[in-house]
Amino acid sequence: MLHVLVIGAGAMGKTHAAAYASMPGVKLAGIADIRLEKARQLADEYEAGTYRSFETAVEDLGAGQIDVIDVCLPTPLHKDYVVKAADIGKHVICEKPLARTEEDARFMINYCRDKGVRLFVGHVLRFFPEYVKAKSLLDQGSIGKPAVIRAGRGGGYPIGWNHWYSDFGASGGITLDAMIHDFDYLRWCFGEVERVYAKGLNGRHQAQLDYSLVTIRFHSGVIAHVEGTWAHDGFSMNLEMAGTSGIIDYDSAKDSPLLFKSRSSAATIPGVAVPESPLERSPYYRELEHFMSCIRDGSEPLVSAEDAYEALRIALAALTSMAAGEPVVIGDAALTLTST
Repeated sequence: MLHVLVIGAGAMGKTHAAAYASMPGVKLAGIADIRLEKARQLADEYEAGTYRSFETAVEDLGAGQIDVIDVCLPTPLHKDYVVKAADIGKHVICEKPLARTEEDARFMINYCRDKGVRLFVGHVLRFFPEYVKAKSLLDQGSIGKPAVIRAGRGGGYPIGWNHWYSDFGASGGITLDAMIHDFDYLRWCFGEVERVYAKGLNGRHQAQLDYSLVTIRFHSGVIAHVEGTWAHDGFSMNLEMAGTSGIIDYDSAKDSPLLFKSRSSAATIPGVAVPESPLERSPYYRELEHFMSCIRDGSEPLVSAEDAYEALRIALAALTSMAAGEPVVIGDAALTLTST
């Protein structure tokens, strides 16, 4: 039995707690949050302990009654709590993005390695059935040689603790907080990124509105356009992969969200829907169940901390490009501005 302590009772804390509470071989040991009433409401729902802080939880439960610490806090707090977990020898699951800066992310990865604990990062898009299916079609060569990719996500501004998303120095806005999902997924599909060019609002008009458009050139030659918004109602996400012999098209807002068209039939035959069971476990459950399995058997996760680090570098390159108005090359050591 793996005992999990969740730090944070916000939206992601609730999602993770619900998954653990129904997962065989896992016990939700407690919920810790400085907003004690929110922690109590969530913990009571799943018969877990309620704690005002990380320290009181560890003191009350005892280090021996905690196997995994799940950090579901605002991005600027990730480093401190990952370090605290590693200091008591506990494996860590941390929500994305891993950190606000490349330096902090590298420190966290190295710190956990040196302490002998495992660090997992919640890049959940790799666990969405539609995105898994799209990559499977891609890997089978269904669209031939991929060339142009479009991806997007967005909806309304997320309401978080003290409206921390409005502080772009803390959240990085839509580009870092949300589009990083697409950056990770596209890197999984198409390999390393060569260059990034981005435009966006970055809170210039209103703190609770944001929009970003990022163009990515991969070393493989693939070009991707990734769009994100916090200026619309109703959340949706989409993906289009166009290659030499076909197109994969996904739009969560459509009745038949995932379609595949071959080039030879695209003009006369409508796309064929790829059905996904609505009864499947949520992607978050699948992600956390996978991490638990990796802890038990020592296997490597589908998404590693190094993958999370690289996705962060892409997002930060986009923010740098946005500020400078120039493309940014992602090198082995540092981000470099380049003239067009």
